[in-house]
Amino acid sequence: MKIGSLEFVAVILLAFLCSPNAVFGIRFTIDREECFSHNVKYDGDTIHVSFVVIKADSTWHSSHEGVDLVVKGPSGDQIQDYRDKISENFEFVARQKGVHHFCFSNKSPYYETVDFDVHESHFTYYDQHAKDEHFNPLLEQISKLEEALYNIQFEQHWLEAQTERQAIVNEAMGKRAVHKAFYESAALIGASFLQVYLLRRLFERKLGMSRV
Repeated sequence: MKIGSLEFVAVILLAFLCSPNAVFGIRFTIDREECFSHNVKYDGDTIHVSFVVIKADSTWHSSHEGVDLVVKGPSGDQIQDYRDKISENFEFVARQKGVHHFCFSNKSPYYETVDFDVHESHFTYYDQHAKDEHFNPLLEQISKLEEALYNIQFEQHWLEAQTERQAIVNEAMGKRAVHKAFYESAALIGASFLQVYLLRRLFERKLGMSRV
């Protein structure tokens, strides 16, 4: 059985578009704690996770925003634990299928906006289903390429979230720099007026003493 290059590309795109194994992404605002769940369908699947703290809802909040993330398996066992993280991208192998829980905690007094992604990687073997020995390697290649496309999509979203965060940080720093320059200028003008006032008083006192 022979398949041309155009048909091969079409099959890959069709598999990518029709596959239920898509990237799960969400953006949310956290006050104290937010938990999400993801149902892992197969034992041994690789779970890709990323999150980025996009912004904190405070104009003057420039110190250490960040969140904690605890990942637990279906039986309640702790899989990952991250503390005070602004951004993280990691993966782990699910030891058992079932619902996995991802709980974020915010210890700062400000609301924080978090971009969160989960992607489950499952590579399918076609040994039992494919009858044609030439068709079997093709299906496996399609599965690998499909997974590679999802990984690119996952990484791209994470980089876009980081870029957005950096743009917000730069804008906030620019505003703080303008405010700082304004207050410094006001303080300098006030100090200048005070110096003029003190010099005038000193001059008037010396003038009065000389007349006496």
